[in-house]
Amino acid sequence: MAYVDFLSPIHKQTRRDYLARVNEFPKAEAARLAKQWAKDYWDGDRNTGYGGYRYDGRWRAVAEAMAAHYQLRAGDRVLDVGCGKGFLLYDLTQVVPGLEVVGVDISEYALEHCKPEIQSHLRQMPAHQLDFEAGSFDFVYSINTLHNLPCFELDGALREMQRVTRRNAYLCVESYRNEEEKVNLLYWQLTCEMFCSPAEWEWWFTQTGYRGDHSFIYFE
Repeated sequence: MAYVDFLSPIHKQTRRDYLARVNEFPKAEAARLAKQWAKDYWDGDRNTGYGGYRYDGRWRAVAEAMAAHYQLRAGDRVLDVGCGKGFLLYDLTQVVPGLEVVGVDISEYALEHCKPEIQSHLRQMPAHQLDFEAGSFDFVYSINTLHNLPCFELDGALREMQRVTRRNAYLCVESYRNEEEKVNLLYWQLTCEMFCSPAEWEWWFTQTGYRGDHSFIYFE
């Protein structure tokens, strides 16, 4: 297991007004709408989610870095757990022609409004119940998804990621290193269920036998 950071450059592109997040719209209502994983979350108002999650090529650099780091080649099988609209999967197919990709997500809306070129590769499926044989994929990854699961589903999701990979795995989740970052995370998040420090995340990895790589997103 190694700490490998692919996401910080994208995460730091967004400027966040944490106080406005809790003062301009009822936070409980925003969270309720976001957790339906439907239009409000993906393509509604910024207060309830992304404010319009559209393909703009920002994931291309992440795809290039991941492909190089894990030495992905044509014919390799890749699984995205929590793929959303499939933008990163699509970019991976452009970076590594011939890659076999599969994406799973619980959001029916995201799968219906995904990148059209990738739609046939996406399936509706919970992260803690992956309907694939053991060792089915060369690379399994999950980005900004697993912190949205309650602990009893997180346990299963980490075990499932480890079970279905035969080579490499990677995940990125939200975390905090100090009280300021914890407060910022609490203010900004809409869907987070697992509020864990890096040490607590490490405990989860050990507890579930997850041996893949990881990184954390911090709200500085």
